[in-house]
Amino acid sequence: MRIIVFTGKGGVGKTSIAASTALRAAESGKKTLIMSTDPAHSLADSLDVELGPSPVKVKENLWGQEVSVYNDLNTNWEVVRAHFAELMHSKGIEDVYAEEMGILPGMEELFSLSYIKEYERSQEYDLLVVDCAPTGETLRLLSLPETFGWVLKLIRNLEKYAVKPLIRPMSKMSKNIDKMVAPAEVYDAVEQLFSATDGIIDILADNSKTSVRLVMNAEKMVIKESMRALTYLNLYGITVDRVMINRLLPDEQDSGYLNEWKKIQQKYVGEINEAFSPIPVSKAPLFPGEVVGLDMLRKMSDQVYGDSDPSEIYFKENPIEIKKLDGGNFQLKIKLPFLADTGMDIKVLQQGDDLTIRLGDNQKTITLPIFLAGLQSDEAKFEDKWLCIDFVQPAEGAKTQEETQTEATTA
Repeated sequence: MRIIVFTGKGGVGKTSIAASTALRAAESGKKTLIMSTDPAHSLADSLDVELGPSPVKVKENLWGQEVSVYNDLNTNWEVVRAHFAELMHSKGIEDVYAEEMGILPGMEELFSLSYIKEYERSQEYDLLVVDCAPTGETLRLLSLPETFGWVLKLIRNLEKYAVKPLIRPMSKMSKNIDKMVAPAEVYDAVEQLFSATDGIIDILADNSKTSVRLVMNAEKMVIKESMRALTYLNLYGITVDRVMINRLLPDEQDSGYLNEWKKIQQKYVGEINEAFSPIPVSKAPLFPGEVVGLDMLRKMSDQVYGDSDPSEIYFKENPIEIKKLDGGNFQLKIKLPFLADTGMDIKVLQQGDDLTIRLGDNQKTITLPIFLAGLQSDEAKFEDKWLCIDFVQPAEGAKTQEETQTEATTA
């Protein structure tokens, strides 16, 4: 199954382009599902149909879905939410607040990830088009499986080695103490959710079937955010195969008082073409009316794709490479374009076989392959859009990797 993820700054017309892509693919004969993971859904408005938390048939070969966190919470998380609410209530927290605290931050994104894995496993559709939340939420979504997996492991270890041994004997004296230990069904529900997202980053990073398309307007702030998005996506090994500039004023006609704005757009279009090269760039005009309904979406797809197949992989590049150096040393390379433009610092921290790369407020932990885990990270440097991290043989008599940490910073 082919997966195409659309993201971009809020308000750039991302949903319209995603919907036009799905429509074009469906009308070419591909069984297509377009799924919105944005909490502020606009997919139903774009398609001009009623959608729900499960796939709804829009037309032949085309289905639409708007992920509902409330529906998923009731279906998959109710036993966990109820336990948290009871625990909070036992501490004197009012009922309403106790109920709300049972919903953990990031649940919407986590459920969205589980759907992607579910559809990839079932192979029910030829194409899955994902209309993501604005860029910041999309980037947070990528780190969730890693973050929640760590939290789950921590909770499991606390419950197994600390809470149960201490609290179970005391529970005979106080029933309230026993409430602190979650029943088995709570952990089962949590583990089911996290297992449903386990491996999702591998699916998204498989550029033989998955790619991201960045939607932007020809405006300075939007372009800057798209640059940061590309850098972060590369950090996770995810390929961007197309950049789409939306709402361009037509060149061939006089735009009146908007002529100056047209000049500004043309300037930024040139900068986008140069900055994002060799990733292909396509353009969509500012239409005279709303892009709502299948007819208007069809017109948009003609502008964006011309005669090409929207499910095609337009660009493929592995943003993470490992090469062997002299003396049995290695170099890990991660393509991080626009890093100098954003002014962000890079921090690289190695501990055991985990390498954590921190970029601004985002970070990614990479489990190193066996042949790198036995080496020590020596230097991190930035060369022509690539972060290069050298791994060298440990000095004789040096501590083992499990006992040492190395850190490098570069801008």
